[in-house]
Amino acid sequence: MSWTETSLLYGVLLLACLAGGVGIGAAMGLVGIVGVTLASGTALWPTLADLVWNTTTNFNLVAIPLFVLMGELVLQGGVASRFYTGIAGLFRRVPGGLAQTNIAGCAIFSAIAGSSVTTAMTVGSVAIAEMRRRGYDDRLTLGTLTAGGCLGILIPPSIPLIVYSSMTQESVIDLFMAGLVPGLLLALVFSAFVAVKAWRQPGLLPGRGAAAAFALRPFLRDAFPIVLLISLIIASMYFGVVTPTEASGFGCLLAFLMACAYRQMTVQKLARALRNTLMTSAVIMFIVICAQLLNFAVVSSGIGHNLAEALTALDVPPFVFFLLLFAIYLVVGMFIDGLSIMLLTVPLLYPTCIAMGFDGVWLGILIVVFIELGALTPPMGLNLFAIQSIAPGRTLGDVAWSSAPYAALVAAFAFLLYFCPGIVLWLPAAMK
Repeated sequence: MSWTETSLLYGVLLLACLAGGVGIGAAMGLVGIVGVTLASGTALWPTLADLVWNTTTNFNLVAIPLFVLMGELVLQGGVASRFYTGIAGLFRRVPGGLAQTNIAGCAIFSAIAGSSVTTAMTVGSVAIAEMRRRGYDDRLTLGTLTAGGCLGILIPPSIPLIVYSSMTQESVIDLFMAGLVPGLLLALVFSAFVAVKAWRQPGLLPGRGAAAAFALRPFLRDAFPIVLLISLIIASMYFGVVTPTEASGFGCLLAFLMACAYRQMTVQKLARALRNTLMTSAVIMFIVICAQLLNFAVVSSGIGHNLAEALTALDVPPFVFFLLLFAIYLVVGMFIDGLSIMLLTVPLLYPTCIAMGFDGVWLGILIVVFIELGALTPPMGLNLFAIQSIAPGRTLGDVAWSSAPYAALVAAFAFLLYFCPGIVLWLPAAMK
């Protein structure tokens, strides 16, 4: 069987499983096992066991449950709810008011949560009620929350970047540092858009008297500890003091001490944080393991290598290939969650992109930006569902229309990264 027939077979089996209601993780694992069996019978089944063992004992992947636990400690310890009110007073004189707080709050909190959906729901659970009480229009509120939540997988630490590193052997620290400048720049782009929108449509905002008063003390008391925590984690990795896995453990310790300092951490909340961490990490690792089984089938059948050679032989200009990547991720992102997209596509596209001359670290950040776009596009944009679930009286269509301008900004930002790759690669190079 040729590699084209094999790839077609894998695609049909995967689509059939998904259409039949099989979970994405189980579908990838099933197709991987079937592919290996068709190619070599049962001779390589013992290798699958070795593959599962090597994946679960990967030192870099240990950072995933620890970063998840760090976010849960912040959530369960009551730090997250105080954080939003702590930074709100800083944006009284900024056009957009609390809408700017949503962008800034998501940008900062995303470095704790490492997840788009978690960031959007955590900040949104506080912001929606507060902004409605002050008279902000939901069209402004909902869009800033879905867009701000996207920053959760770009600003380090990022779970998708850890997974990408485990699949491609790119440096986790390089990927984290590469995501920092684009993440902050994208947050500034969102902030500028909110300012322009507030200036052109003042009816979306309440009267001046309803704005939050500037207050530095609440920021120092409730928000600055989180800013300090994030800064310590990133700085410790930047200067080579700790590895990302060690940084995740260090972050858990600081998050626990912070929650205890606020005197809101109880035994029950700690148990809930541990349980949520276990459930989230189990789901992520199951998907990663199944994806590695599919990856092994793809590699052993020669699909990735032959696809890279075929596309390279076509002599397609790099920009045309970039447009192809954009189209693929735009369509796939409408139906599959971000982590699954990465696990499905990276084994196929990474060898091709490297053969085309793209930098592996730059490619990882670009894929994350594409995934962010998928989180904002219906019908399966997870951030849209997350915000709609905590916004009483609003339909998914309302949330999608509010998020559409930010999705366009993310798409434009992807093109900016193509034409200005130094935005991604400057900080990793400076670190070295």
